[in-house]
This record gives sequence, C-alpha cells and structure tokens, in this order.
Amino acid sequence: MDNTGGMTFTDLLAQPGVEEQVELRGSFGFLAFHGGPVERVTSLIARLAAEASGATYYSIDQPAARPLHIPSTRFRSEESAAFAAVLEHVDVVCTVHGYGREMDKQHLLLGGQNRELATALGKQLSSRLPERFRVVTDLEEIPKELRGVHSKNPVNVPRQQGVQLELPPGVRWNWDARSWADAEGLEPTETVMQVVDALAATAKAWMSP
Repeated sequence: MDNTGGMTFTDLLAQPGVEEQVELRGSFGFLAFHGGPVERVTSLIARLAAEASGATYYSIDQPAARPLHIPSTRFRSEESAAFAAVLEHVDVVCTVHGYGREMDKQHLLLGGQNRELATALGKQLSSRLPERFRVVTDLEEIPKELRGVHSKNPVNVPRQQGVQLELPPGVRWNWDARSWADAEGLEPTETVMQVVDALAATAKAWMSP
C-alpha cells in the first residue's frame, strides 16, 4: 500500500507530528517503519522485544488522524541522521510490519536476505504460538511484494542484513476487546507477548558471544 504518491522519507519526516523514536542499545535492531496507526501494533511489538533483549529500537510515530504509508525502499539513511546512526550501530535487524490479506490472516511471513536469522526466528515463533498460526520461512511461499529481499529495502542494509517479519491481523488484534492490541488502556495480549518473547530470545541468542 502507498497512499503518498511520490513522497520521500524527507517529506514524511517533515510532516507535522511525525517523529522518530531511537534507543541505541545492542548490535541487534528492531525497527518499525510503519508503526503506530499505519500498521497497528508493530511498533509496540518492536519496542517490547528491544527492551526485553537489550536490542536497539527505531520507529516512526505518526498522528493517528493522518497515517501515511510509504514503501520501505524509500527509507534512506541519507535522509535521516537518526536512522543513519541506527544502521551504523547495529549488525543485523528485524523489521516488524503488518499486512492484511484476508487469506493469510494466520500466516507470519519471514522475508529479508538473512535466511539463517529467518530460520532461527521461525523456530522460536513456531514453538510459542498456537497451532492456528503458520510461520512461513520459505521465500517461494511468500508473495513477492512481501519478501523484503530488494537491496534498497533497509532490512538488507546492515552488515549482516536482516529479517522482514510480516504479521497478520490475527496476531495484532485483541479479540476480547474487539480492537487492535495497542489500543489505549489495553495490556498486550498473550499472542502479542508470545511474538515478543520469540523476537527477544532470537535477538539475545544472536548477540551472544
């Protein structure tokens, strides 16, 4: 989805109310480019996983009334000193995204060029999530536009590249509250925390000497 025409990263950052959130910690990074109201719950999951594992965190917050979605390939480090600092600091990343294809409501898709990391994360997710969720690590099974393997995609820019995690609505929705799991006043759901735990465990293992 792109509702911005030819908007650049610089243009996005110049919009009223758009802010970058940066917490430099470990050499593993969790990034949420389309967090907040754009791809709901993704920034929450990335932040909690980073806090739990001592990893680096980067997200872009936008006003809820005017969410803008630009393609990942337009997030260029030359256009943001904060983002450039993150990419220089980390060795590998997991970018957390959300998607909404009706047929794949229960599929978690692991793209990106670091296939070793994708396999490791896939095992952690599969061991924690209920059986109704399917974790897909085979790139051939992932729609081309969701594979995250383009060289200009920032998930592949760090020294060891990274994994693009696409989360379906089934993971991000609070079924009891009939709302997105990051809605004000709600605690993270059990499913959200299972994803967070899997991400944190993977990051800790990857950063271990």
